[in-house]
Amino acid sequence: MISAQRLKETQRGTRDQFADQDFGTRVHRAISWIQRAEHEDDDPDARFIFSWIGFNALYGRVTEHQIGDRNLFNDLFRDLVRFDNKRLYKAIWETYSGPIKLLLENEFVFEPYWRHLEGDPGERPWEERFEQDQENVRKALQRQNTAQILSVLFNRLYVLRNQIFHGSATWQSSVNRDQVRDGSRILSALLPLIVDIMMANHEHGWGSVHYPVVDD
Repeated sequence: MISAQRLKETQRGTRDQFADQDFGTRVHRAISWIQRAEHEDDDPDARFIFSWIGFNALYGRVTEHQIGDRNLFNDLFRDLVRFDNKRLYKAIWETYSGPIKLLLENEFVFEPYWRHLEGDPGERPWEERFEQDQENVRKALQRQNTAQILSVLFNRLYVLRNQIFHGSATWQSSVNRDQVRDGSRILSALLPLIVDIMMANHEHGWGSVHYPVVDD
């Protein structure tokens, strides 16, 4: 796993080459939240929250038309895979048998499950869609389709993000601990690698950041 300190050292060594100030700001913000998350080994809720803020710093960008978060981070995944599919796939493969597999098997971060409980039957029973989702990931692993795996995985993490950020979960609750624990581990494993890949390909247009640094 790449530490925040190592990312900061890479940033300091390459920031003079960054294509624009917005990219430097994006990376600086993300690393700061990754570093903060590293201090929360005993609090997976806090580690997940700080990690997701760091992730948001990476995928958020100004667009001409309003685009949802999931479309934005799926766009990011497609770019990342184009630049370095090998390391991303390896990180997923090494983490799959642990927190990734457990998260994908957890219905409490599967959005159709909650829509079913709210009375929306959906086009198909949520159980069928749940099994199909997992089968899609297994096939994507065989094909090394990293972008698809990341898309499914982060769709699950986004449900967890909404539960926590919108006050639909209790801090250090005695229930639903598994997904928070697994989600924080997944983000801790993948985010530093994403930052590293982005810095190695800083010349790519990663987009304008929201709330840029403004000199008084």
